[in-house]
Amino acid sequence: MFKLLIMSTLSIGQGFVHPGLLHSQEDLDRMRRAIAAKQEPIYAGYEVFRQNPASQATYAMQGPLAMVGRNPTVGQGTYDSDANAAHQNALMWCLTGERAYAEKAKALVNAWSGTLTSITGRDAVLMAGLGPFKMVQAAELLRYSNAGWSEADIQKTERHFKEVIYPVLREYAPFANGNWDAAAVKTVLAISIFCNDRPMFEDALRYYVNGWGDGRLTNYIINETGQGQESGRDQGHAQLGIGMLAECSEMAWHQGLDLYSYADNRLLRGFEYAAKYNLGYDEVPFVTTLDRTGKYYHQRVSAITRGQLRPLYEQVYNHYVHRRGLSAPFTQQAAEKLRPEGPGKPGADHPGYGTLFYTRPAEKASAATTKPSAPGGLVAKGQPSGVTLTWVAAVGATGYTVKRATQKGGPYAVVAQRVVAPVYTDKTTQPGAIYYYTVTASNSLGDSPNAYEVGSSAGLPAPWKQQDVGLVKVAGSAYYDGDQFRLEGAGSCIDSTSDQFQFAYVPLKGDGVIVARFVPQVSSQFSQLGLMMREGLTPGARHASLLLAPQKTGEIEMPSWAIRLVTRDADAGLTQVRNTSAPLAEPVVTFGRLVSYYWLRLERKGNTISGAISPDGQTWTPVGSVVTALKKDLYVGLPACSRLTTVSTTVRFDHVSVTGWKSSI
Repeated sequence: MFKLLIMSTLSIGQGFVHPGLLHSQEDLDRMRRAIAAKQEPIYAGYEVFRQNPASQATYAMQGPLAMVGRNPTVGQGTYDSDANAAHQNALMWCLTGERAYAEKAKALVNAWSGTLTSITGRDAVLMAGLGPFKMVQAAELLRYSNAGWSEADIQKTERHFKEVIYPVLREYAPFANGNWDAAAVKTVLAISIFCNDRPMFEDALRYYVNGWGDGRLTNYIINETGQGQESGRDQGHAQLGIGMLAECSEMAWHQGLDLYSYADNRLLRGFEYAAKYNLGYDEVPFVTTLDRTGKYYHQRVSAITRGQLRPLYEQVYNHYVHRRGLSAPFTQQAAEKLRPEGPGKPGADHPGYGTLFYTRPAEKASAATTKPSAPGGLVAKGQPSGVTLTWVAAVGATGYTVKRATQKGGPYAVVAQRVVAPVYTDKTTQPGAIYYYTVTASNSLGDSPNAYEVGSSAGLPAPWKQQDVGLVKVAGSAYYDGDQFRLEGAGSCIDSTSDQFQFAYVPLKGDGVIVARFVPQVSSQFSQLGLMMREGLTPGARHASLLLAPQKTGEIEMPSWAIRLVTRDADAGLTQVRNTSAPLAEPVVTFGRLVSYYWLRLERKGNTISGAISPDGQTWTPVGSVVTALKKDLYVGLPACSRLTTVSTTVRFDHVSVTGWKSSI
């Protein structure tokens, strides 16, 4: 009998479990047993998988290419075909032990890792987020089996994923519909696990639960009814998005994290909504919605491609019903209708084959057999009254211990024990003080390692304050984590006679300068952000500001971004543009998207206000100077405005310094 040697790595410290992407050791064992016994429906799923052209050891490689792209298309079909074949051959090797499959999978992964150097096009994020996800699946299976994959080729593949694929996905895709974000997050998670990169893994987890784009779980499944951000667009994309969020959850589960249950099983609600509507039921609620980018407005659920179920329901049905013992009636009906699930068409959109991959018997509650993994995705939001922490629950945890330090890396002191839910508010903080938190999970066998640390100020550090200026309809906020300011700001504009925006500020007396680096990317594609010197906090107060904002072009998806030096010289007067930079070009702006770090500086000397910009904080280009008689005492700081009345934007800055105060980096 064939026995595959799996070199499984258990969680040690902040380590990873391998194989630990879509297929765990338990999954492979379960599939092999079912295939040997011809157990249904797994065996029927296996037959569909085995017979697919991409599952053949005789598959003819289509590539490799040095460059691939999407919109315009360059080799997209070539790459996706080879990625499908790499994943499917690697899995066939693990299921059958026939070395020809391993050799084919290795040849495909090695060829592309050694050749592809560039991913291009307006839709590069999708190019990097779909097909490469399957290539990473193949690499994970090959690496953690006795496939004979050389260490040199493994290291070459790691470098390829981190240096060619990851840079395209690093900032995710908050400028687009949420399926783009979801594609980026799932592939970053996969790369981070394969490369054993904990900071990358945690960054992707935190974006999934607390990101600023449409692909954050609670931005994509927008309410508890399960309505999706793309439910009003068409049903193909609506299913694509939730399917990729589910793939994130399965990988997290294999790392000991219950992302499936996050936000009261919000993912299940999204699947039930999509399944119900696509099965032909009409009683689905719908609320009119404008997305986080401000570009996509939907008034009704879309019937476009309705009823065309995608092969993604078996995974979610088996998790919630068989793993967790919950009810998922519409997801179950969709899974049964598709069974056995076939390939994840079109292209490399989905893994597919869920009947083979995920069918499992109902599980019964049992005693813990291992200590829990460290909690993940730790998020801290500070107010003067305390710091609220949330995290992704550890599988099998019965309680949590919250710890904090006053410097990065500890030493930590315990602030709470026997916390039951993955949320805690530390009310023993000092207003404005900066703390660094971690959390451990526990069960009957002991405690987990520490969670990946997160910093937070309990309210902004003195002398900083924040407030909404003007009558905004969505309340704003400002947080500081010891390195970075994160503002959430709504409002119509900063450049009329009456402002609406979120403002984080400090007092300034006399001459002074404020410098900050913009951290990409923003969510609202209409955002105004920058630096401001202002006489008061009323909507019509006099001010001088250096504002980064998009300017209209002939296409909503392709604005032109520039920096303007503006002033309001009379209370309640009109804000006037005094100077404007040249439109920002690559690499700062690509395809109308603000995608790179950028420095801003605003200085007052006497009655002269000067603005300057820089790509690196070293070489500065003047935007202009203006003489305006502002009062001696000013409020100086960071403004953020979505220019959307019902939706806020997220704006981040680091390397912030203002006369008399400087951040820690």
